[in-house]
Amino acid sequence: MKRRDFLKGCMLCGAASSLGLPAKKAWGSGSFEGYSEGMGVLVDLTRCIGCRSCEAACNKEQKLPEPKIPFDDQSVFEEKRRPTEEAYTVVNRYENQGGPVYRKIQCNHCNEPACLTSCFVNAYTKTKEGAVIYNPKICVGCRNCMIACPFNVPGYSYSSATNPVVKKCIFCYDTRVKYGKPPACVEVCPQEVLTFGYRKDLIKMGHERIRETPDKYVDHIYGEKELGGTGWLYLSGVPFDKVGFDTTLGNEPIISNVKEFLGTVPMVLAIWPALFTGFHLLSTRKKEHEEEHGHDHPKSSQEDSDNEKI
Repeated sequence: MKRRDFLKGCMLCGAASSLGLPAKKAWGSGSFEGYSEGMGVLVDLTRCIGCRSCEAACNKEQKLPEPKIPFDDQSVFEEKRRPTEEAYTVVNRYENQGGPVYRKIQCNHCNEPACLTSCFVNAYTKTKEGAVIYNPKICVGCRNCMIACPFNVPGYSYSSATNPVVKKCIFCYDTRVKYGKPPACVEVCPQEVLTFGYRKDLIKMGHERIRETPDKYVDHIYGEKELGGTGWLYLSGVPFDKVGFDTTLGNEPIISNVKEFLGTVPMVLAIWPALFTGFHLLSTRKKEHEEEHGHDHPKSSQEDSDNEKI
């Protein structure tokens, strides 16, 4: 078994144990195919010009800090980036024979989110609109979701010692999507790269574009079936692995990949959260004990000194 699968297995059963559920309850997510009326976004990479308007719109909507490199500075494409606590979406450039191809990256809002399943404090929620959101007040900063996410999306607030939580794109759920409005990045795109709508309709739209202009597109919609399907769907004119997509993921959700492991060593996995909770409590008590005795020592030393003088 790979180390990554082992960690995922531990986290999944940890989530079940923390909620008082048997492991098979956690597996139940594996049969979930997303809400039938879930929303999504179809991304047509053949239309993107790398203007980064989507980045700027996200920054403003989510009240994120100004970027170190301005949104109109093309030098940002010299390195490949990933979403962070300060940028929930980023655009990367990939050089190909026919010219550069730009790709927008953000949370894909999976039908069966590995981040949700791995979270033992239940900070994540999959809404009926399709958004995968989280409650930062519940998040304990364990970063299990960062390990579990197959797309390497969640960012971590390393800059905050007092608020160490995971941060990511929430599909503009609180301010737009739950009111029927498209995400800010979709609304601002000048090239109509992004199309917001019901996921099932977007899949039909994507296949229609491929049928109408087969020479323009790769005959595949990335996200339609990968890992059980995602809310963000992609069309491309070049092979997906040439623009940074992982084409080895398969169609089974992450949770399905660890069912056998969970069934093999259920007892070990069930005590995983309790074990580390015990370590934490022991460490905390030891620290409190040391602090308590640390305050007592000066007083005892002073008393000994006074006794010697007497």
